Amino acid sequence: QVQLVESGGGLVQAGGSLRLSCAASGSTFNIYGMGWYRQAPGKQRELVAFITSGGSINYADSVKGRFTISRDNARNTVYLQMNSLKPEDTAVYSCQLIGSGGRPYWGQGTQVTVSS
Repeated sequence: QVQLVESGGGLVQAGGSLRLSCAASGSTFNIYGMGWYRQAPGKQRELVAFITSGGSINYADSVKGRFTISRDNARNTVYLQMNSLKPEDTAVYSCQLIGSGGRPYWGQGTQVTVSS
């Protein structure tokens, strides 16, 4: 089993920054990658950014140039630095870990609210 603990959400004004963290514990061997998804009210969950254990990174077009994902392999922690935040970034952000065999694990989610 894998446990994911997220932190760093909150309320920020448009143009501001937030940094999300997600720490993994438990059976964290053979991790394929970790990333962040978000879900706004009335919308489907969408990928924000994902980083593989090998360092390959994928971003949603809507956050390219504003968000940066990084990972501390020694701490099994993934970070999402969010700059130039917009009201449309408001959502619940959830951490995902892809473990051995492709099994996904999810964090509990953290609210990010960007005021205009």
